[in-house]
Amino acid sequence: MNGFGFRLSPSSAINLDKVDRSRFEELCSIEPDALRCMSCGSCSATCPAAQFSGMSIRKVLLNLQRGKEEEAFRLMSNCMLCGKCTMVCPRGINTRRIVLTISRIYEKEEKR
Repeated sequence: MNGFGFRLSPSSAINLDKVDRSRFEELCSIEPDALRCMSCGSCSATCPAAQFSGMSIRKVLLNLQRGKEEEAFRLMSNCMLCGKCTMVCPRGINTRRIVLTISRIYEKEEKR
């Protein structure tokens, strides 16, 4: 009975016990607003870069929480720091400051 055309795909589950979250925790200690994001998508809806590159601060934060730092940096590199996401955030999160803090934290780690 091998001819059904279906196969099992590998699990995409992320074991958060094995993820190094030290830099994300450092971000949260500097910018507690990073934990206040409720992933509503308002930032993505207003972002001029999102329609072309998929940039979203909520995706950046989720990828950092899950240890997918390369994906987060790829998204973050498209940010133009225009601040539209900050204006529409229902929680009043200063997303521009979060992006700049993330850049500083990871730049400092790369220099070590």
